Amino acid sequence: MSLTITGLSKTYPNGVQALKNISLTIGNHMFGLLGPNGAGKSTLMRTIATLQEPDSGTIFLDGIDVLKEKNAVRQTLGYLPQEFGVYPKLNAVDMLSHLAVMKGITQAGERKDMVDTLLRQTNLWDFRKKALGTYSGGMKQRFGIAQALLGKPRLIIVDEPTAGLDPAERNRFLNLLSSIGRDITVILSTHIVEDVRELCPRMAIISAGELLLEGAPQETLKALQGKIWSKVVVSDDELRALESELRVISSHLIAGQHEIRVYADGSPGDGFRPVDASLEDVYFLNLANPAVPQPVH
Repeated sequence: MSLTITGLSKTYPNGVQALKNISLTIGNHMFGLLGPNGAGKSTLMRTIATLQEPDSGTIFLDGIDVLKEKNAVRQTLGYLPQEFGVYPKLNAVDMLSHLAVMKGITQAGERKDMVDTLLRQTNLWDFRKKALGTYSGGMKQRFGIAQALLGKPRLIIVDEPTAGLDPAERNRFLNLLSSIGRDITVILSTHIVEDVRELCPRMAIISAGELLLEGAPQETLKALQGKIWSKVVVSDDELRALESELRVISSHLIAGQHEIRVYADGSPGDGFRPVDASLEDVYFLNLANPAVPQPVH
């Protein structure tokens, strides 16, 4: 399966340009769309999901014109938006059955089998009769994946699915996504670098509506090897001085002291040591300055 996005742009009535000539090709795998809040990720996801129109550009899904053949796209699409609402007093079985009917699965036997299978797949079987309003955040997200899988879609879009989940629930959810992504295309839109690093063989970074980078995570890391340096900074004054002199990618507090990571072709000076590049380095460096080494496609 192939999703091809070409020259996609969108400006809202308030003047915010959410997408600026975005072009991407996404194959049959888990694809990570990484960017900060307000980068344009949700606008892109809603456009692919046929929920809004761009100002210009095209999207094709296996030869289907997404912008013109919306009903055909919806038959093969599963979508978990960032804000996913449920009827809090309904249980999981009744809610999934209702959504299945809306998706055109009208045969009672087929619908029951599908609902039962999805509840087992998402580890919600033991809670199937409980009201959805009593579910934890992680359980609601797993239910969201269950409804997205109704009708056996070939493309699933999940928008910021792990935001707000505790570590155990996030782990459970990522394992579920990983198992799903072996068989169909999943677009994972997130601002959490670890989600992409753990799941996605290919990724893109967007910010302020622009595509900054596209490639395999490992390829992006190779482009930075030997160019990332770390140092523990004792004082705030030293930190500010280094930030004014060097290309500081990020800083983290460790036992009350700042550990900074710097991008440089050679040693930036005394006290710096070379360290392995991380996907977080790729992310922050591209956000700060897109003119950095890009992966070879």
